[in-house]
Amino acid sequence: MLISPLLLQSKLPFTIAEVADGTEALAAAEVARALFKAGADVPALALIVVRDAVRAQALEQAFSFFAPEMELFSFPAWDCQPYDRASPNASVLARRMGTLSRLVRSRGGERPRVVITTANALVQRVPPVGWVSAQALAAAPGNALDMNDLTRWLEHNGFVRTATVRDAGEYAIRGGIIDLYAPGLLGPIRLDFFGDTLETIRQFDPETQRSTGTLAKLELIPTSEFQMTSEAIRRFRQGYVVAFGAATKGDLLYEAISEGRRFAGMEHWTPLFHDRMSRLTDYLPGAAIILDHMALDAAKERLGQANDYFQNRKSGLEAVAPGAAPYKPLPVEALYWTADELAALSSLSLPLAGRVARSEAQGREGVTLTSPDNGARPPPGSLRSPPSPQGGGT
Repeated sequence: MLISPLLLQSKLPFTIAEVADGTEALAAAEVARALFKAGADVPALALIVVRDAVRAQALEQAFSFFAPEMELFSFPAWDCQPYDRASPNASVLARRMGTLSRLVRSRGGERPRVVITTANALVQRVPPVGWVSAQALAAAPGNALDMNDLTRWLEHNGFVRTATVRDAGEYAIRGGIIDLYAPGLLGPIRLDFFGDTLETIRQFDPETQRSTGTLAKLELIPTSEFQMTSEAIRRFRQGYVVAFGAATKGDLLYEAISEGRRFAGMEHWTPLFHDRMSRLTDYLPGAAIILDHMALDAAKERLGQANDYFQNRKSGLEAVAPGAAPYKPLPVEALYWTADELAALSSLSLPLAGRVARSEAQGREGVTLTSPDNGARPPPGSLRSPPSPQGGGT
């Protein structure tokens, strides 16, 4: 299957239909290759939205076979329910921040770039683009770097101190050595200090703890979607009072954050730590958006689920017993896309459909690739990102 770069430059909507199971990556890779060949007028970047994590993993594996030359980004969803009392897994947060940081720093041009995400991950708001691009700590052997300053940076940016580093988002201190596993790295690293001077940066195997190589430089990025700095805490306290009124006695979340302590589930109030929130599409200006079969339905279901959980939390807040810890939920639109934003996405996307009837596909504006079969027609679209949200977060 070949897709002409002229088709992409024309911005005409089209559907790739009757894609056999297991070959979705092949079809999407052809779109990415065509984008790359189209030149500067069409950014060589594609965002593929699938219905769930299982589908995303299968697509990532298929891309490694069909398109090993492409730069692949993976953006997972939180592994918890909306308005949960539990926090997302630290490794999930690390993967998300690693991808966002790579996107703001990736200039492209050398090879096609493809971002694979799920419907759940797409419709959840993310930290501002400017904040992610500014949150980095660079170092190299021979640089002056105070261990205490580095430790504070790790704590402020979501790293968890452990006895032995094994997973992303962890760090450990042993004398003049700091072990850490940061987002964007293939494995953990060991920083060896002599006083306030960073002497070496070594990679090591988390199982054997033995060194496997050295690095000439290091760039650390947060493993959390907000910081616990004094400024961020001040912003949280102000936003919390505006959203819910004066804090009451027994409000464990407010008390913990005010004291600079992390609290289980605090990520569900992430918008209060930022001036505004962004969307994943804000990190991908001009990208071709490809909706996998049923991805839009899954996104709508997620928004409906978030609304249900919000209503349940709101009802529970009104009926909370005296002395019990309240759960004060932020409005759905603070954490998730609105229905209008999702509708704009569906009208500005390139559907990758599993089944489209020939009779329904013929006569449509643009180009449709199909073969005889029956099924439901996905919405038409073009190759543009949706407009930036107006206001969008909290």
